[in-house]
Amino acid sequence: MMVLLRHLLGDVLRQLRQHQGRTLREVSADARVSLGYLSEVERGQKEASSELLSSICGALGVPLSQVLREVSDQLALAELQEAALLGEAVGADPVPARELGIDPVPDRVPQVPDMVGV
Repeated sequence: MMVLLRHLLGDVLRQLRQHQGRTLREVSADARVSLGYLSEVERGQKEASSELLSSICGALGVPLSQVLREVSDQLALAELQEAALLGEAVGADPVPARELGIDPVPDRVPQVPDMVGV
């Protein structure tokens, strides 16, 4: 079973909104997105553009990078669960990322120098 990115993204956005105790109507007004469209994004029925995501994140007061990080973490967990299920079903061992030609993800994002006053 493949996990769809739009479902994870919708779940994260809904959780953030509900954690803030805000309604769809409030966030849609602040983001200048129709209530129906925001609802469809939260339910994973619509793919949100980067501009729309930026607007929704702005309305929620959360950086887009934080939302994408949370989605990425949830996607990684879903992939691990799927691999574990497939491994059990066929008796396969997981293939290390390096053997697939994939560079491992760093534990931290490198520090970017502050460009203020440059």
